Amino acid sequence: MATIAPPAPAVTAFPKAAVIKALTDELLSVAQIEAQLRGISLPKDKAGTMKAAVPLDSLSIVDTLCAVETVVGFELRDNIVRTGGYDSIEEALAHVVPRIEKVWVKKKGAKP
Repeated sequence: MATIAPPAPAVTAFPKAAVIKALTDELLSVAQIEAQLRGISLPKDKAGTMKAAVPLDSLSIVDTLCAVETVVGFELRDNIVRTGGYDSIEEALAHVVPRIEKVWVKKKGAKP
């Protein structure tokens, strides 16, 4: 009698584009608020705003992780965000996205 193995669980690729979009949307809002509070003029275009020197504190960035949790399907720990924050949206994305991807691979077993 032959034994049939159960099917392997479906492995899903890391939804990098969706994570970046969710984070970017939230970080743009955070940057606008921070810029207003600090009297910093932001560029009118999105690309310029992404690179603009606007201090983004770590607590604000941790709050943005909620938007990403709906994309990845699990809770993200605060330690994904660097203590002290970031100096621009671009810097925050460059640091946070790979760390989210690492957690994804650990939890889902999927590589990019």
